[in-house]
Amino acid sequence: YGFINTCLKSLVVEKYGEETWEKLRLQAGVQDSFLTFEVYKDEITMQLVDKACKVLGVPADIVLREFGKYFFEFCKRSGYDHMLRTLGGNLYEFIENLDALHSYLSLSYQASLIEMNAPSFRVEKNEDGSMHLHYYSDRRGLCHIVPGIIGAAALDFFNIEISMKIVNQTEEEERTGKKEHIVFLVTQNPLFPCKERNEFSSSSQCLVDSEKQIESQLNKEDFEKAKNASGDRGNSVCPAKKSHWKTLRGIITLGKGKLLRGFDPVYPKSLWIDTKTFCNGLPFHMVFDKELKVKQAGVSIQKIVPGLQTMGICLDQYFRIVHPEVPFTISSIQKFINSQFVFQTRREMMPESWKERPMLELRGQMMWMEPLQCMLYLCSPLLRSLHELEERQMHIADIAPHDVTRDLILLNQQRLAEMELSSQLERKKEELRILSKHLEEEKKKTEALLYAMLPQHVANQLKEGKRVEAGEFKECTILFSDVVTFTNICAQCEPIQIVLMLNSMYLRFDRLTTVHDVYKVETIGDAYMVVGGVPVPVPTHAERVANFALGMIMAAKGVQNPVSGDPIQIRVGIHTGPVLAGVVGEKMPRYCLFGDTVNIASRMESHGVPSKIHLSSSAYQCLKYKNFEITERGEIEVKGKGKMHTYFLIRNKSATENEIMGRP
Repeated sequence: YGFINTCLKSLVVEKYGEETWEKLRLQAGVQDSFLTFEVYKDEITMQLVDKACKVLGVPADIVLREFGKYFFEFCKRSGYDHMLRTLGGNLYEFIENLDALHSYLSLSYQASLIEMNAPSFRVEKNEDGSMHLHYYSDRRGLCHIVPGIIGAAALDFFNIEISMKIVNQTEEEERTGKKEHIVFLVTQNPLFPCKERNEFSSSSQCLVDSEKQIESQLNKEDFEKAKNASGDRGNSVCPAKKSHWKTLRGIITLGKGKLLRGFDPVYPKSLWIDTKTFCNGLPFHMVFDKELKVKQAGVSIQKIVPGLQTMGICLDQYFRIVHPEVPFTISSIQKFINSQFVFQTRREMMPESWKERPMLELRGQMMWMEPLQCMLYLCSPLLRSLHELEERQMHIADIAPHDVTRDLILLNQQRLAEMELSSQLERKKEELRILSKHLEEEKKKTEALLYAMLPQHVANQLKEGKRVEAGEFKECTILFSDVVTFTNICAQCEPIQIVLMLNSMYLRFDRLTTVHDVYKVETIGDAYMVVGGVPVPVPTHAERVANFALGMIMAAKGVQNPVSGDPIQIRVGIHTGPVLAGVVGEKMPRYCLFGDTVNIASRMESHGVPSKIHLSSSAYQCLKYKNFEITERGEIEVKGKGKMHTYFLIRNKSATENEIMGRP
């Protein structure tokens, strides 16, 4: 289910960050998010675990163990805390009831145990207080999750630290239906005395269930407190906190002052219930012997499976064991007697008119009756909703009034409706997340396009509906360039050839604006205009524009003249001075520069020489001490300006061609 993959994502993001998760999921080839109640292929989880090991450089057993610990905490945070705490009063009972938890979750997730394909657990006590935990799973290679989960639960719920090691690992596909059978040896050591444990813990057993171990943990102070409490309250049971109940009940004084070490039930000399009442009161029960021959059956189960009215028939003729996946023999059942057993009716043994119905499943516990050498199966119909009840043509009345299955069906009907609504909301949330992500991507594209047309701070002001005031820049450097003989080229070429030539040239120039951090103002035909020191004033505006100009000359050599086939030639003019800058117009607004500096820069370009960079005297003054090689051109007549002393920029003495072009 998506819950598992979501937990794995949460672990990676929380401990290693979003970037690591993004890298991991891309390598695994999986989506970014998962729906909680959606079923996903096991391969996705396996891929994520495999890639996590490679990306993080951690062995698989360590990754799985850490995932197990985190999964336990993730389950608690996801609303399963109280459910987990109430599974058992000690670690043995906790593990023993894990299969029952999976059974409940199969109801919640509207799936059978087979569909959920949950692992199975069986635990055995040893005389020395240790346990053997048997883990069965169809999923190979995930067994190291178990020590992480069980260890975290033991520490959190029972304040004990455990060590788990694999003592046996086999494949028992034929016997259990599970491909992997791992046996762990679980040894336990208490962290603190019982009296120091958190009073809010749901139980406080330090060891499995051993009376000797409980006694060893009680010091004299514990004994005196319990004895005094008993004396103060007469002959009643000493009210103790739930977390200390198991510890104190072994030393509570009851009745005539006897110290009782446990509860001893009282049984009648004979059973005061007749057979008919028993079969009616427990309508879903069966008794069978070692040969699986039915000795007794409840009335409701007889009604659903008419063959059971013939006593002495073999039970495995009418039922098969769905869970746990063991052979239908007394010895196998006895081995898993603490597990919940799910039986399913065999279709071929049902009456012809019933064969189209879904087969009935029963869920309950097995109890071995040693004096009779028979097994008692106390069960109830395994139904998740009223719809499933109707499909099997059953009624609430078929279930005994004392059986909580009646309430479970009704409550689960409501819960399934809530889960369906929750799933729909989760899907909508995921759709909104994807739409939001796409919207953000489109927004970035739009902003990139806008910032290519206007300076970023100007564009942001316009987006906010603010008026952009014109700004005065006391000193900046402006560059103009054009293509030599562009008019003649246009006259001899097709328009598409001109477009391709200019596009090739401007792509090179645009890249250089990023390399040298200058602002591209506009292009008109073959004219290209940039400025340094606007819209963000910088003291190195002249050097930036000069290096950009040198790069333009080099880049132009890579653009072919469509007429002659030779590289094109460009003229470049540069001037430094003050300007006024601002946004002009509302439709297709442009960031424009105004002032005589613009005119002079344009004149430097128009009075320039092919493949040369023409500098005004003010531009020269800014560059003469900046490691540039510059030659004097002398005085020339400039249209509208008269005589002007100008210069040619030759090269940057301290920068290589690769540095100028921004190549590595």
